[in-house]
Amino acid sequence: MQLLYVDDDRINLMLFEAACAALAGVRLSTAANGTEALELAREQAPQVLVIDLHLPDSDGPALLRSLRSDAGLAGVPAFLCSAEDGPAVRQIAADAGFDGCWAKPLDSHGLRRELAALGFAVAG
Repeated sequence: MQLLYVDDDRINLMLFEAACAALAGVRLSTAANGTEALELAREQAPQVLVIDLHLPDSDGPALLRSLRSDAGLAGVPAFLCSAEDGPAVRQIAADAGFDGCWAKPLDSHGLRRELAALGFAVAG
């Protein structure tokens, strides 16, 4: 299963990489901004998108719109991921068309549970 994670914070990228490394069957690509994310998405056709709320060249909702239209990922499950948690962030995610909202940091158990709920077989 190919997953694209977009976050400009290096520590968050490392934490997410560690969570994915503990799961068999997950191939992770990471991008630090929207431009990189669009390039990777066109090359790799991710099966799941996880996008930070705040990015240096965009924001999560704007990037999701671009990924859905410009990279042809209309049917790909997408999750807003943010250190900010609460009803306001979940509402932003819902309004933007995200399938859900994940709070940072997400550990391997939480990630496995979320991916399994989508029907992906991941072990770890």
